[in-house]
Amino acid sequence: MGKRSVIPFGPQHPVLPEPIHLDLVIEDETVVEAIPSIGFVHRGLESLTDKKDFNELVYIIERTCGICSYMHGMGYCEAVERVMKVQIPDRSRFLRTVWAEMSRVHSHLLWLGLLADAFGFEALFYQSWRLRERVLDMFEESTGGRCIFSVNKIGGQLKDVPDDMLKAFSVKFTELEKEIRVMAKTFLEDYTVNKRLKGVGILTKEQALEMGALGPFARGSGVRYDLRETGYAAYPELDFEMCVEKDGDCYARTKVRIEEIFQAISLIRQAIDKMPGGEIAVPVKGNPMGEYAMRLEQPRGEGVYYIKGNGTKFLDRVRLRTPTFANIAPMVQTLKGCKLSDVPLYILSIDPCISCTER
Repeated sequence: MGKRSVIPFGPQHPVLPEPIHLDLVIEDETVVEAIPSIGFVHRGLESLTDKKDFNELVYIIERTCGICSYMHGMGYCEAVERVMKVQIPDRSRFLRTVWAEMSRVHSHLLWLGLLADAFGFEALFYQSWRLRERVLDMFEESTGGRCIFSVNKIGGQLKDVPDDMLKAFSVKFTELEKEIRVMAKTFLEDYTVNKRLKGVGILTKEQALEMGALGPFARGSGVRYDLRETGYAAYPELDFEMCVEKDGDCYARTKVRIEEIFQAISLIRQAIDKMPGGEIAVPVKGNPMGEYAMRLEQPRGEGVYYIKGNGTKFLDRVRLRTPTFANIAPMVQTLKGCKLSDVPLYILSIDPCISCTER
């Protein structure tokens, strides 16, 4: 046995985009144990329930994270709507689905760029983010925002998207898909990239199930679990096929996310083709009375939005459980036995969002 040392990793690190903090127990250059510390950027968003009413909280919950902000607002709104027994219009359901899948595309492209940066492939990093900009341009055109969109509200949407704009988006996504497929070949077939990803950071299916891994992290280990199959929003009317790989390594997780980009683009085109007409919102009267836990599939995995209303405009409780929070424990498992130089790659393979985790 070599000499063991404990070194801090994060919260600031040149490779990691997120302020995650780990205490790494190392023996020579091998990680023996990783101890996570949570709370570095805690903002106390859930405590604002007694200061902001349930309508204003939509904008607070959206700001949990800048990458999956749309789905945070969507999950909260759907939870409140179920408590208040509000049936939103069909067009609103389809618009939510389009924007949610656009969020998945831009989030996965962002992650692919960060992964490329982690193993030193700068050209691939810039290409991933260049393509992501095209998605953000469509977000800006349809919502007015590139990071926080603020188009969700209790009872539907604040903004409509003209049909001609939706059709133009469908054409743009078809063109974007062709370019992403060219870039994806480098991630999946390049010898150097494969040497960094294949057989690295293995999480078995049994470990994923035991530790509660979520999203592409779990599906890369053969776990068939995707909440879009439960049929919220417009997903029941769309053809959806879950993306699952069995190897459980960084390569498998990369392949799952790449396949999910193409699946998301297909869902966007289907939703645009089937987009119903009519209103985008219904009037909402009264205040929430009761409780509900809404679950939906964020880009990183299952998000849970629990609300409890007491019949006033201020909720008793709002609770968010984000996918990165659940994925930290299985991530720590993959770190055991890895080389110190590979730690950033292992961490990035779960697509961590610490602002989501430390609400």
